[in-house]
Amino acid sequence: MTQEAKPNADKPRMSPFAYLSVLLVGAYLGALFVKSEVASWERVHAMFLLQEAYMYLIIGVAIAVAMASMLLIKRLGVRSVDGKPIKYEPKPYHAGVVVGGMLFGAGWAITGACPGPIYAQIGAGEWMALFTLAGALLGMLAYAALKPRLPH
Repeated sequence: MTQEAKPNADKPRMSPFAYLSVLLVGAYLGALFVKSEVASWERVHAMFLLQEAYMYLIIGVAIAVAMASMLLIKRLGVRSVDGKPIKYEPKPYHAGVVVGGMLFGAGWAITGACPGPIYAQIGAGEWMALFTLAGALLGMLAYAALKPRLPH
């Protein structure tokens, strides 16, 4: 097979160490989500009913950490695991952002999980989260199928 026939032939491959690093960070985040109760349906439910500020404080801390991290990444010129520079490129605002945000929020309120905590819930033995994962995957496939007709 020639070089032209392989579309990803020049793309560097991730090392086993990089895969292991990603797996360990994911496992750490999953444990953190479970222990901090971010993956708890009851906590998410109380947040959406404005009964307690716990989740809002967690989200606020996460935003502050993300801001500080992005500042450090820019200043230090950090690269991704595959050697590419990490860049922040703002997404354009459009009507689809509002509709998508409302759908995302509704799914989060009903299931008690946004994408990251779904895996933490499954890992913690909350097998009903498999239905949440199936719904998230169906939503992703529906978006992919409808993308050409949606406002962007």
